[in-house]
Amino acid sequence: MAALPRVILFDLDGTLLDTAPEFERCINDLRKRYGFSVLPPNIVRNQVSKGSKKIVELGFPHVTNASEIELLRQEFLELYEGNIGNHTTLFPGIEEVLTAIESTERVWGIVTNKIASLTNPLLAKLKLSQRAGCIISGDTTAHYKPHPEPLYAAMNTLQAEPSECIYIGDDERDIVAANAAQMKAIVALYGYIDPNDKPSLWQVDRSIDSPFDLLLDLAESPDE
Repeated sequence: MAALPRVILFDLDGTLLDTAPEFERCINDLRKRYGFSVLPPNIVRNQVSKGSKKIVELGFPHVTNASEIELLRQEFLELYEGNIGNHTTLFPGIEEVLTAIESTERVWGIVTNKIASLTNPLLAKLKLSQRAGCIISGDTTAHYKPHPEPLYAAMNTLQAEPSECIYIGDDERDIVAANAAQMKAIVALYGYIDPNDKPSLWQVDRSIDSPFDLLLDLAESPDE
């Protein structure tokens, strides 16, 4: 791929932000609350993009009752909300990419399945709220990814056509949503890719090993 288009949309967890250390800390705090030892390092990391329910299931594999899982998930989210942003950073290269985007006529935005009550304070803490052209959270629209509606909402906010957009994500549902919205898709291989995932089989226009891989493409005028 040569130049990137005018609108560059990012998934949040595992693409724009490295939130895994925060999730790992919260699930281990919850395990300790119930008398369990901490999980081995990085066991949660590759599952973060699957959502809070998946993390709770990893942390409490002996719990199979759906209502008990949901109660644990609410406790987990309370812990996360109380510590949000304390152990989250931008992935290496993301700041350089955002600065490069902002130095051109391009615009960038966020489309995430994380609900707004968690997305907004996190972005505010990291001073990204005012920089993003749009922020579409999991409850902004009636459907979550892989449904394309969140990407339609982003396009509507930014007054863009699918041909003017690209979506970057680290989960298959990101790519499915981008394809359904008829925009180009990039898979972030540096993100939270599960060992059982096969991103080479996803219908992507490109894969990147690092955000730095985008910088040369941003040096050119937007692809029409």
